[in-house]
Amino acid sequence: MKTHYLTTDDYDLKSLQQGSHHDPFVVLGCHSRDDHWVVRVWLPTATSASLEGGIVLEPLNDSGMFIAALSPEQKQLLPDHYWVEWVEASGQVCRVISPYTFSPQVGELDLHLFAEGRHWNLYDILGANPRQVDGIDGVQFAVWAPSAERVSLVGDFNGWNGLRHPMRSRGRSGVWELFIPGLKQNDRYKFEIRTMYNGYCVMKADPYARAMEMRPRTASIVYASNHSWKDEDWLAARRHYDWQHRPISMYEVHLGSWQRSDDHQFLNYRELAHRLVDYVLWMGYTHINLLPISEHPLDESWGYQTSAYYAPTHRFGDPDDFRYFVDHCHQHGIGVFLDWVPAHFPKDGFALARFDGTALYEHADPRQGEHKEWGTYIFNYGRNEVRNFLIANALYWAREFHLDGLRVDAVASMLYLDYDRKEGEWLPNEYGGNENIEAINFIRILNEEVHAQYPGVVLMAEESTSWPMVSRPVWMGGLGFSMKWNMGWMNDTLHYFSEDPINRSYHHNQLTFSQMYAYHENFILPLSHDEVVHLKGALASKMPGDTWQKLANLRLLLSYQMTSPGKKLLFMGGEFGQWMEWDEGKVLDWSLCDQSAHRGVQLLARDLNLLYRQQSALHQYDFEEQGFEWIDCHDYQQSVLSFIRKGGGEQLICLFNFTPVVRYNYRVGLPHSGKYREILNSDSQIYSGSDVGNAGGIIAEDVAWLGRPASALVTLPPLAMVILQPEES
Repeated sequence: MKTHYLTTDDYDLKSLQQGSHHDPFVVLGCHSRDDHWVVRVWLPTATSASLEGGIVLEPLNDSGMFIAALSPEQKQLLPDHYWVEWVEASGQVCRVISPYTFSPQVGELDLHLFAEGRHWNLYDILGANPRQVDGIDGVQFAVWAPSAERVSLVGDFNGWNGLRHPMRSRGRSGVWELFIPGLKQNDRYKFEIRTMYNGYCVMKADPYARAMEMRPRTASIVYASNHSWKDEDWLAARRHYDWQHRPISMYEVHLGSWQRSDDHQFLNYRELAHRLVDYVLWMGYTHINLLPISEHPLDESWGYQTSAYYAPTHRFGDPDDFRYFVDHCHQHGIGVFLDWVPAHFPKDGFALARFDGTALYEHADPRQGEHKEWGTYIFNYGRNEVRNFLIANALYWAREFHLDGLRVDAVASMLYLDYDRKEGEWLPNEYGGNENIEAINFIRILNEEVHAQYPGVVLMAEESTSWPMVSRPVWMGGLGFSMKWNMGWMNDTLHYFSEDPINRSYHHNQLTFSQMYAYHENFILPLSHDEVVHLKGALASKMPGDTWQKLANLRLLLSYQMTSPGKKLLFMGGEFGQWMEWDEGKVLDWSLCDQSAHRGVQLLARDLNLLYRQQSALHQYDFEEQGFEWIDCHDYQQSVLSFIRKGGGEQLICLFNFTPVVRYNYRVGLPHSGKYREILNSDSQIYSGSDVGNAGGIIAEDVAWLGRPASALVTLPPLAMVILQPEES
């Protein structure tokens, strides 16, 4: 046999040795040479090697390259995907099918759609996907790194050696791929990227990883689901669910601090499913809204600095454990929403930041690409592949985990180029304005695609400015969100309640002003985690007065929220009056529920949820003017409000006394004369109130009052709400 067959091009060999070869498939594998075939195997840590059929591979001058020259007859006997067996320096014998015998697995159409930013199942192409190729089981890996000189796959299977498994470049697409036979579920891996501009290497977690290691470790994990869903009835009903006119009361939860085990360890998603669903069902909430559970390196970020957008955090189990959580919720009639963070990402070196040595997912210019206050990078929404990464991720949570909606965090920071920036620290758009046109386009495509592909799934915007039509369809000129957090209502309401009752008459407009804009958007009334952290104090501790008054004020606040137009959200702990400000490292103070005063707050929150769900008047027209009517919004001197909620042919009279002074014989205008039952009183003894009320009901007379044909003298209990219902209802 001619010896020149047992050589290889110096450039190719040096590139492999230096870890800079952009396409190892042109060298490795089986290639025809004149009237022979040459098999090259790259094994930089081996001492000897052979092919299937006993064909010995000759080492090329201790370079790490092993070569065999085959006659046509030998080639005919060699399988297309042949085994390579080698001996490591340690003496360990290894045997695998060569990954350099497989053709490209990422299709041209996939690459085309990705380049356009419209591959909605992109996570089935990029990342790590277990599959069978030519009858051989393994894992297909692909990653986008257009400015890389070389990308290698590293993991336990190759000793984390970046020289062992260089990947195939797919040219201008910037995608690199490699199918490795024999890898399986739960194998750990990363991508080692050699940058084009300065030749240094970075080791990165997979942006499309389905699972990640538990922090502080940062490797990606090969994962494929084996969960069998049992929520078909829920999904079928959701497609036609008229959520605009149905009750939505969200219990906002941070899974790491809601409850823990007796030894203070995190609970598994499956344990949380049973505990949390039992509690939420008893409390009467319709939905659970989870703080972000996509993988994140720092507990103190609460999940808002995401490092792996496609991987549920390992803190509480694996992805199928989370699927079980959602499935269990659905089977018990509870919806699941998730906080989602497409506005920014952390600068951690193992994740998205400067992924291929360049500003790939973010803007290079810090005037566009950094949130200085948060210490994070901003996504480059104008780049098709980045926009595709995010929109496919939103669809992934709906498809793979059956989530019922996403609450999109920090939308205002996406909309405005000058968000939290001083003059000179931002760049205007092409028209000279401060609107982020690229982000607006991304948001609209996101909302259109999610709503089109998953009818019934909602997207909620945490948006704190006066940007118009946030929750109006794109075809009307809106952003296309389903709902928007009413931050104005939240700020005004909490400011009012923090005032001593003696001063509340001077702030009466903070309660009434929201009705000036309440129907411009589909609003959610949030009392969220953001309001009980960073020295803001828990809801109960914000309230003025002694302990009794604080809890009475909290009961009044919850009553005011639940009866005002809009869907509802309450952060955990607020439903029983926790005194401590929320701390992600501490479990809620559940022992307070054993105290009658706090148990009273909890029972009221429960009854409010149940009433909200049962009474059409409290939820049918949450977004429409016909569901609300003032009785009297002008009695600022006595700090009293009264209004009617309407829906389903029913009317409920809601009366509020925001002072600790009992208002006896207080005349209220009513729709008609007759009997009205007192169906809820937040001052009831059941709720540890003073038990002042109207003995179960009142009788309205044909005495006109404030434009109403009838009226009645009622007793308004201190710091309390009373709901009256016409008896014929």
